[in-house]
Amino acid sequence: MRILIIIAFFIGLSTVQAQYTVKGRINLGASAAEGVTLSLLPTNFKTQSNAAGDFIFTNVPGGQYQLKASAVGSKTVIRNFTLRKKDIVIDISMEAESATQLENVDVISKNEAVSGKLRQVEGTAIYASKKTEVINLANLNANLATNNARQVYGRIAGINIWEYDGGGVQLGIGGRGLNPSRVSNFNTRQNGYDISADALGYPESYYTPPTEALERIEIVRGAAGLQYGTQFGGMINFKLKNGPIDKPVEVTSRQTAGSYGFFNSFNSIGGTVKKLNYYAYYQYKRGDNFRPNSHFDQNGAYIHLNYTFSDKFSLTGEYTYMHYLAQQPGGLTDKDFNADPRISVRDRNWFKVNWNLMSLTADYRFSASTKLNWMAYHLKAGRDALGILQYIDRPDPGGARDMMADTYDNYGTELRVLHQYKLFNGQTSTLLTGVRAYHGLTLRNQGNADAGSGAAFDFLNGEPSSSQYRFPGQNLSVFTENIFQINDKWSITPGARFEYISNEANGYYYKIQRFVPNVKINESKQNGRSFVFFGIGSSFRPAKEVEIYANISQNYRSVNFNDIRVLNQNARVDSLLRDEKGYTADGGIRGKLKGWLSYDLSVFYLKYNDRIGSLNVKSEDLTETYRFRTNVADSRNIGFESLIEADFMKLINAESKYHLSAYSNLALIDARYINTQETAIKDKLVEFVPPLLFRTGLSFGAKKYDVSLQFSHVAKQYSDATNAEFTERAVDGVVPAYNVMDLSASYNWKWFTLSGSINNLLNEKYFTRRADGYPGPGILPSDPRTYYLTLQFKL
Repeated sequence: MRILIIIAFFIGLSTVQAQYTVKGRINLGASAAEGVTLSLLPTNFKTQSNAAGDFIFTNVPGGQYQLKASAVGSKTVIRNFTLRKKDIVIDISMEAESATQLENVDVISKNEAVSGKLRQVEGTAIYASKKTEVINLANLNANLATNNARQVYGRIAGINIWEYDGGGVQLGIGGRGLNPSRVSNFNTRQNGYDISADALGYPESYYTPPTEALERIEIVRGAAGLQYGTQFGGMINFKLKNGPIDKPVEVTSRQTAGSYGFFNSFNSIGGTVKKLNYYAYYQYKRGDNFRPNSHFDQNGAYIHLNYTFSDKFSLTGEYTYMHYLAQQPGGLTDKDFNADPRISVRDRNWFKVNWNLMSLTADYRFSASTKLNWMAYHLKAGRDALGILQYIDRPDPGGARDMMADTYDNYGTELRVLHQYKLFNGQTSTLLTGVRAYHGLTLRNQGNADAGSGAAFDFLNGEPSSSQYRFPGQNLSVFTENIFQINDKWSITPGARFEYISNEANGYYYKIQRFVPNVKINESKQNGRSFVFFGIGSSFRPAKEVEIYANISQNYRSVNFNDIRVLNQNARVDSLLRDEKGYTADGGIRGKLKGWLSYDLSVFYLKYNDRIGSLNVKSEDLTETYRFRTNVADSRNIGFESLIEADFMKLINAESKYHLSAYSNLALIDARYINTQETAIKDKLVEFVPPLLFRTGLSFGAKKYDVSLQFSHVAKQYSDATNAEFTERAVDGVVPAYNVMDLSASYNWKWFTLSGSINNLLNEKYFTRRADGYPGPGILPSDPRTYYLTLQFKL
């Protein structure tokens, strides 16, 4: 008996002293729930679910517990359990008290859809009644090593893509008939903060996060301007991965080889150690493309550190580095492209980018219904373009090359407070208020540089011979939105934003004269203005899985002073450019059908006043033709967008381990110039707007393997406001319609994944862009058929 007592004592002691892990996922409806408070009773342990709905408690002694899950707008759930001998996983499904919490992002799972939408409330942001889209990268079978935009954004309706960069070094997308140039018509963000060169003076993005490091991509259309700024296109946010919360170390290594000397090495490490979550990656990429004079090398790195001080307060620091050097083969004339798109008539053009981006973010939860988010960020970056800007139908004249050198030094901070409260018969309404302060500084120099053929980024005589400018800018914004939940089916969301914007230009340029020396002209400009713009949206749910939504929001885009003094004989800029104003209205119906089909059908109207565009004009002496950038007219874009996605295996068997999914993405857009005295462009089609965009795909697979086929059709479009069909210089003219097909496959075995992709499967000869400067000028051919193979190791 004494021995049995001793044995029982030690067994009990070991049970008490053992430490276990309690983890799981919170689901609200059919999707993950963020920000739910988890309490482990009778202890004082507390935590919150993350964006994926995951939660974890570590170092929990054995014994009997209650797990309490609570959130504003949802019914509290309590689960009883006993910890003994092993860790435990508890998944909790919660029910919403009101419709405010019912709009979801699809759960990230191999058997779920790649695309989804944002919830009405995400973190400290409101997306109710807005056209929102989400791409879940974990489920996407595509060529991620090259950031293949055609595949990545295949399910986003109305997106026009510039495809001239086979390595995926730069991204060029535009929505609803807006210029795709370096994502300049979106407010472009990474983890919520700006990443463009200068959000005020030069909103172009030379840095694009590697797709292999992304958790998801969030897109909010025109109405995003109330919360994120004045861009007509809306907001695009690249959400990078965090380290896993259920393991201290996870290592991923992806090695990709492809056509034309392409090689990509992506390596990451992440995990959670006590209260610290970390994630870091390093990427090296190189390639030669299919044309001569087109080699590139890219290095990128990123680190994310998040420390949770308590269940109320966490702090996140991030640093991003990217550098690349690329030789640019230049553009082609129509004649040369039709003869052989592989040729290059420029061998002295180079492009260099250096990017350093730092951020600090604090999250504080005052209570279950009130939370605060503060972020500050700093961009220190630059880009240098070196080469020959003369018309592409003329040979390289030799001698000194033209160089444009930019330096960007920007600071920004943003504070948001979100509060949920009861109103209208106990329904949960949500108030968001915020303030943003931003200071941008662009230094731009242009002049003659090294006469050789290498990547020597130095001005002759040590200073720019064409122009030198400082472009400081300041922005102060205050914004608010409120979801008024009238009942469990209907909500109204009004909002407003106050903006103060100040742009300056200080420097000099040389006026070029034919028969006498050039004249140096000093110039100083300042333009300060303030305004308020408004928006309102509404959402109605006639059934649980069906939503009808609509919104209208004013938009604004300021003139960029640092575009005015670029000396380029292919393009000239009106010195009297005016700010662009307008509004976007859209509405639609979206939902799901019995878990196997999802749909989003919508229409939009985009009014763009004083639109800045390009006219194809002749010089006064009629000796040359060039693009003239000015406020050409008002324009209006009318369109229909649809995305329908279905998994036919779920239709047959909801619990099937296989998936057979298909999607159809269609956009019809009519964009025309109106209210203009310029007869050359009246009622003409707006440039860079294909009237038809159609993408469709089919995917079959299971947990371990997947095969996907995608088809894209883009209709004929124009490159200038006069709708010129052809010009000798190739700067203007049509961009013919094209069809492209992509095939991807992957197989997973234990820690290894082998994947491959054949892009442009049918070897279509096409192009998507005519450039008036770098990296052209002229036609920029897109890649022919290419092959890629990736081996991934994950442990």
